[in-house]
Amino acid sequence: MTSTMRIELTAMDVVMVRLFDSIDESNMGWIVAADRELREAFGGALIDLVPSYTTLMLHYDALNMEHGEALARIRRVLERLEPASTELGRCHDVPVWYDLSVGPELVRIAERAGLAVDEVIERHCGRDYQVFALGFAPGYGFMGLVEEALATPRLPTPRRRVAAGSVGIADRQTAIYPLLSPGGWNILGRTTFPLFEHARRGDPLLKPGDRVRFQPISREEFIRQGGDTTPLELAP
Repeated sequence: MTSTMRIELTAMDVVMVRLFDSIDESNMGWIVAADRELREAFGGALIDLVPSYTTLMLHYDALNMEHGEALARIRRVLERLEPASTELGRCHDVPVWYDLSVGPELVRIAERAGLAVDEVIERHCGRDYQVFALGFAPGYGFMGLVEEALATPRLPTPRRRVAAGSVGIADRQTAIYPLLSPGGWNILGRTTFPLFEHARRGDPLLKPGDRVRFQPISREEFIRQGGDTTPLELAP
């Protein structure tokens, strides 16, 4: 166990396993390995295990395992932990219709970066993004890292309604809204990628360790795939 790895108690039966103090794409191999090893170590005593950018939140069954034993199992895992290969994660090509009508912050991001809107789109599509964690809504994957030039703070006032499939940026993160919901991310476009449909079946499309590459498509192709072209501000 390295000096950056530590165990933090958050509740009687919940432990935060902290592997790192800062977000980095190289963290993911360690997070994936810890997720796998901890699930095996706790077996039926595990209630939930939630990996994130730098931590794993572990909820165990306190009726069937004493606290000391839970900590001992975690320490044993961390002492022998080696990073997993992130090449084992799935690669997802996600089609996106980038347009001001469904991506009104394209202009905001372009102005901050000193780029043309087309350059913002090209750069957003120009790299693979690591899926770091799931949360906020079923199937919602927090991905990164967006290049520094495109990093843009959240909106000062969140929208009440962000359409399902909206693709956004917040600082150096990017994500897809699985369903209609409030949100304060900078929206660039929209996809038909069916995140929510899979998540409600208990098999989310995106999982920590996966990679995503966004692919620009035309309005016609977006419609052909069943996309909703309602402008963002007017979305029901």
